[in-house]
Amino acid sequence: MIEVTLYTRDDCHLCEQVKEYLDELSTEIPLKLSVIDIDEQADLRKQYGFNVPVVKIGPYTLNAPIERSDLVITLKAAQNRDRHISDIDSAIISGVMSLPVKWTRSDGFVRWLARHYLAVFNTFIAVYVLLPFLAPILMRVGATTPAGWIYRAYSVVCHELAFRSWFLFGEQASYPRTAAGVEGILPYSEATGMDENDLWAARDYRGNEVIGYKVALCERDIAIYGGILLFGIGFAVTGRKIKPVHWIIWILIGLVPIGLDGLSQLASQPPMNFLPYRESTPLLRSVTGFLFGFMTAWFGYPYVEETMSENRKILDEKYKLSQQYKPGKMIDLPGDINTR
Repeated sequence: MIEVTLYTRDDCHLCEQVKEYLDELSTEIPLKLSVIDIDEQADLRKQYGFNVPVVKIGPYTLNAPIERSDLVITLKAAQNRDRHISDIDSAIISGVMSLPVKWTRSDGFVRWLARHYLAVFNTFIAVYVLLPFLAPILMRVGATTPAGWIYRAYSVVCHELAFRSWFLFGEQASYPRTAAGVEGILPYSEATGMDENDLWAARDYRGNEVIGYKVALCERDIAIYGGILLFGIGFAVTGRKIKPVHWIIWILIGLVPIGLDGLSQLASQPPMNFLPYRESTPLLRSVTGFLFGFMTAWFGYPYVEETMSENRKILDEKYKLSQQYKPGKMIDLPGDINTR
């Protein structure tokens, strides 16, 4: 049975709503609910203040606002965790599994990854988003062959259209289509003399000494991965303590702007032509892309941290056991052994 603690206070409508959710869910998932009024204990009142309701489910904590779906997901996660631990207990007691537990190289790698996953993520994304800027640098110094390798590699994951990309070492940072209507900027067709509707030519175009040289990742993708990287760095600096943003906020700020900008542009151009023709601007692509990347990382990284934190605890205990006892040596186990 799952131990659930609800921290509440009088005249708290949200607290009452969460208690109703838990009462309903108790018929589906066995749980033991303890309701604590924080006003009755000074330390709890100081700790939580007006930030109730707060629900603790096993090792997990949910903070207001709390939806029924949040409770379902967390209860099932705690249920699966308890079932897994119970299976290990039973296996040890029955002799199917014995201590000491053998520590393997894969255990060591997973433990290392659980500790350093954020550094791995940030390093990978930093390389991914910065490497495209090396392509125009190489073009500038005449190293066209290695620059071509970068352009070809990123062409697999990005359209690389010149009129939707940044340029380095030229007269302008970008050359949008005429339809984008960016004042004071020479459009792509006038700057290059190329047809704006020839997508293959725009994809292959890399620039020259006057125009500058194209970054090997489009404006929107640069912003998306830049946003993910910025949040990842902030998450690391704050000790991975940032709570996940609510999914509604993620949708409203992260998904809706990029969806409106990207889909309206797509639906307005051939072969769809559903809407009046429009071309997004470099600024709009960058802002919506950044919001999508940053908010997606804010929504996802804290949940990854919860999983990795649990893995760290389990593997740390396993490592301690493997160091305490020599391989092959059996030990006496008390009947009420608890691996928690």
